[in-house]
Amino acid sequence: MTMQKKIIITGGAGFIGSHVVRHFVKKYPEYSIINLDKLTYAGNLENLKDVENEPNYRFVQLDIVDSGAIQSFFEQEQPDGIIHLAAESHVDRSISNPMEFVMTNVVGTTNLLNSAKNIWGTRKDVLFYHVSTDEVYGTLGETGKFTEETPYSPNSPYSASKASSDHLVRAYHETFKIPVKISNCSNNYGSFHFPEKLIPLFINNIKNNKPLPVYGKGDNIRDWLFVEDHAKAIDVIFHEGKVGDTYNIGGNNEWKNIDLIKLLCKIMDNKLNREIGTSEKLISYVTDRAGHDFRYAIDSSKLMTQLGWKPSVTFEEGLEKTVDWFLNNETWLQRVTSGAYKQYYENQYKK
Repeated sequence: MTMQKKIIITGGAGFIGSHVVRHFVKKYPEYSIINLDKLTYAGNLENLKDVENEPNYRFVQLDIVDSGAIQSFFEQEQPDGIIHLAAESHVDRSISNPMEFVMTNVVGTTNLLNSAKNIWGTRKDVLFYHVSTDEVYGTLGETGKFTEETPYSPNSPYSASKASSDHLVRAYHETFKIPVKISNCSNNYGSFHFPEKLIPLFINNIKNNKPLPVYGKGDNIRDWLFVEDHAKAIDVIFHEGKVGDTYNIGGNNEWKNIDLIKLLCKIMDNKLNREIGTSEKLISYVTDRAGHDFRYAIDSSKLMTQLGWKPSVTFEEGLEKTVDWFLNNETWLQRVTSGAYKQYYENQYKK
C-alpha cells in the first residue's frame, strides 16, 4: 500500500499522545504514523503494545530540545504533518522546576517549528497542529467559560510555557506562512493515565487504603474530557479545521474537586465490594497549591457547530470505564509506578 501521508506525532508515548497515535494508526492504515518521544518518566511504550507491530506505525526516540537531531530527522523523513503533543505537563513539577518546562515546551516547540519551516518552504498541503491546554487562559470566577477569544493569563510556570508555545505557533504562521492549527483542551482522564494525576492517583490510593490528599477545601472546579473523545476531536480538527484557527475542546463536565473525589470513592466502594462511605474516610485536606486556579470551563461550541464533534460519554460513564480499566490493569500500574517498564524499552531502543 502506498502511504498517502506521513505524520509525526510528538509525545506519542504519553497519556493523551498514545490515544492519538492508536486512533490514527487504526483509523488511517494508509497514513504512515511516526511516534516521536523522548521517553521521560511519563512516556510509556506499553501504552501502545496493541499497535506496535502495525505496518503503518513506527517509534523513534528523540528529544525535541535537541535542535540538530530534530532537523536531521525532519530532513530524512519529510513529514506531511506534525501533531505536537510532547510537553512537560504537571503543574506541581513546574513549580519545583520551571526551567525544564521552558526547555521542552518553549524551546522544543520552536525547534519543531524551525525544522518544519526549513523542510516545507512554501508548501500549503502540510500542517503543524499544536495541542495545548485551557490553563493558558488563567482562571475563571463563578460564571462564564473560556472561548477561543479569551485573553491569555497563565498563572503557573506550566501554563506560561504552554502559552508561550501557542504564541510561537501563531507567530510562525503569520511570519513564515506555515499552515498551523491549535487546540486548547480541558483536563483529560481515561486509560493509561500516568498515576501522578488526580484520578489515577486516587484510584490507586483508594484501592490500597492510602490517604486522599485534597488541596485547600476541594472547591476548585475543573472541566473533564474523556481522552478518547479528545483523540477524536484532534482527528476532526486535523482534517477539517480551518488553517490558522484555534479550537477549544471540553467535555462540558464541570466538577468541584471534592465532588469528583466523593463520586470516585462511591464508584470504588461499589467495585471493591466495600460499604458505601468507606473510601470517603481516606480524604484529608492539605495546604493549597501555589497559584492554584479556581475554575476552568471550556466553551466547545465552535468545534461542535463548525466541525460536528461532541463528547460520546457523560463524566459518570467515562469515570466508571476509567476505574474498570485501572482495576483490570494492575500489572501496568505496578510497572509504571516502579519504573520497571523504562528499563525494558530503553534497552530495546538503545541506539
